[in-house]
Amino acid sequence: MIGQPVFTTGILFIIVAGNAAFAGNLPQPVTDSDYYDNGRPDAAKVALGKNLFFDKVLSGNLNISCATCHHALTDSGDGLALPVGEGGVGLGISRNTGSGADLIHERVPRNAPPVFNLGARHFNVMFHDGRIENDPSQPSGFRNPAGDDLPPGLENVLAVQAMFPVTSPAEMAGQPGENPQADAANTSMLAGPGGVWDLIARRLQDIPEYVELFMAAYPQTITQPADITYIHAANAIAAFEADAWRADNSPFDRFLRGKKKALSGTQQHGMRLFYGKAGCGECHTGKFMTDNRFHAIAMPQIGPGKGDNQTGYFDGLDDFGRERVTGMPADRFRFRTPTLRNVALTAPYGHAGAYDSLAAVVQHHLDPVDSLYSYDQSQAKLPPHPSLDEHDFTLMNDPARLASIADASELGRTRLRPAELHNLLDFLHALTDPASLDLRNDVPFTVPSGLPVAD
Repeated sequence: MIGQPVFTTGILFIIVAGNAAFAGNLPQPVTDSDYYDNGRPDAAKVALGKNLFFDKVLSGNLNISCATCHHALTDSGDGLALPVGEGGVGLGISRNTGSGADLIHERVPRNAPPVFNLGARHFNVMFHDGRIENDPSQPSGFRNPAGDDLPPGLENVLAVQAMFPVTSPAEMAGQPGENPQADAANTSMLAGPGGVWDLIARRLQDIPEYVELFMAAYPQTITQPADITYIHAANAIAAFEADAWRADNSPFDRFLRGKKKALSGTQQHGMRLFYGKAGCGECHTGKFMTDNRFHAIAMPQIGPGKGDNQTGYFDGLDDFGRERVTGMPADRFRFRTPTLRNVALTAPYGHAGAYDSLAAVVQHHLDPVDSLYSYDQSQAKLPPHPSLDEHDFTLMNDPARLASIADASELGRTRLRPAELHNLLDFLHALTDPASLDLRNDVPFTVPSGLPVAD
């Protein structure tokens, strides 16, 4: 049976199973106040953001949208270990690397993270390395890759995040020489006249339906096409993401709100393991099950990396994670703790998407170093590419590189019996909001540019 919860800084609960009692602290239930706009963003802004999110007009070659890698039909991710960005064809795990002149130049080096609940104020950092974060000391209010060039007026870190995929050659901008957006990105010309964000805004200003949508969303500031900026677009995209992909009605949420039977007996046992013996709750803490901090846990490094470690035969295949932002060697191989909301829906897992199953990534956490050294490369969902394939596992086949990742790991070994692992996984499945199982209505049939929406 379950004792009555006492609300303090968390929920103090006592679960009695047989003769064993367990007490621990659970987070408070999620409420509207945990979200921007009290969980109710402006409907006109959301409608605008929905169109922009699925419209390829934001890309340099008009062939990829935000939704390509964060689609409603693929649980706000793309189902691949590493995204196939600009130049690819198809959606989700069927997306290929293109052909002929359109063959992709590189894999996107990090997994496309899910977007669930990112409209919550709790998420004050974005990207796997946290290169976007709230910072009142910055002119824009945010630490970000553009520095002081980031224009004012962005409403939150989620909106700031929407500013940057359009500047990436591999993601949305395209390669130098292919289009003006790519050329501007190649010279780091992001802001100002002729910059990436200005070029996209001008494109939107020329589409009458978008002008109407922008004027409806921003009636006080946009009265003519020339008033439209990419700042407005980014804020609208964030409003759509926050509205569409809020997920806080899982069985676990209902349990926190007092529905004692929302969790099965095995799920309750898994919850006790999560917050106790298994140690998951030490980092996956709070209402959204992340401490927003950065940890090195010996995650496998597959794919092209981020160009780090330019001192050896395999130059550039490393990804130093948080160190890329802070410049501190102690942050090497540390990556942001992901939220576990809807975690059963959001495979693959890890900053490079190395694990394709929830069971595999949980087992990695239980013995990170052994898991790193025994990594099963078949876990990686990587569409074939005639010249990139040979490098996908180069680092994983280099003992010296593996040793450096292993040595940085902060996690030791945790022993769970098979039945305990089963119960822990059962609890993780109880973090799924049923409303997230069918997101078809989040996809528009058409977009104002007239470009195809399918992929």
